[in-house]
Amino acid sequence: MDSRIERINQAAEYISSRLEGRKPIAGIICGSGLGNLAEKITDATVIPYTEIPGFPVSTVIGHKGNLITGQLGGKCVLAMQGRFHYYEGYAMEAVTMPVRVMKKLGIEYLFVSNAAGGLNPGYAVGDTVVIRDHINLMPNPLIGANMDDFGPRFPDMTCPYDLELQDRADAIAQSLGHSLKRGIYIAGTGPTYETPAEVRYFRAIGGDLIGMSTVPEVIVARHSGIRVFGMSVVTNVANTENVERNFNDGEDVVMQANKAAQWMSVLFEKMVELL
Repeated sequence: MDSRIERINQAAEYISSRLEGRKPIAGIICGSGLGNLAEKITDATVIPYTEIPGFPVSTVIGHKGNLITGQLGGKCVLAMQGRFHYYEGYAMEAVTMPVRVMKKLGIEYLFVSNAAGGLNPGYAVGDTVVIRDHINLMPNPLIGANMDDFGPRFPDMTCPYDLELQDRADAIAQSLGHSLKRGIYIAGTGPTYETPAEVRYFRAIGGDLIGMSTVPEVIVARHSGIRVFGMSVVTNVANTENVERNFNDGEDVVMQANKAAQWMSVLFEKMVELL
């Protein structure tokens, strides 16, 4: 058997043994500062990543490193408090392994969130933006021998982010007196923040948001037939000039993301409720 499949199966079997027969319908990946989303889960079982066979360990500020299973919006979900990043030195196989593990456990939907820099001049710090498409500047996680058990060699990416779920988010937000923007997310490797020249380039090619995550997980989810909803919190405004201002700081990014976590947790909960 493919060694990658063996690792996925081992992790899935361990997690399944902790689920007590529960079958999750959705997975949630909480990005920088957004781990508090998982705290809305009731009847929760908390599994540290360190206990899961073959799982990487998150090393980034604001990523607690727990897998939480329980009830959200009346449905069984799996939530990751912290994700894994290519810039941490992990191979793409490790970065995306949790998505395939959750697929093995039965999820049909994946909700992803992240903290992102605002490329679009119309965005302000604290804005919540539904991801409608992406531009990938990272190595594609499907490079290498295809895992036929999960999906085809050449998966279609016409609608990586589910259109119905985007419309549902808009309707829920409006009912709660909020408005959501929609934007294109660009994923770079990091860990450096972007230079002003890069910001100008990213804007020129159509980007609204810039970050260092999410897209590898989305690609693997779509390869596996999982429906995806993605959202970014604008935690800093991208700088287009070489002047001593607007420096980006990791701790400030987490602080800004935390401010948006309460509203996002309400939105995600209501979306899960309607699955």
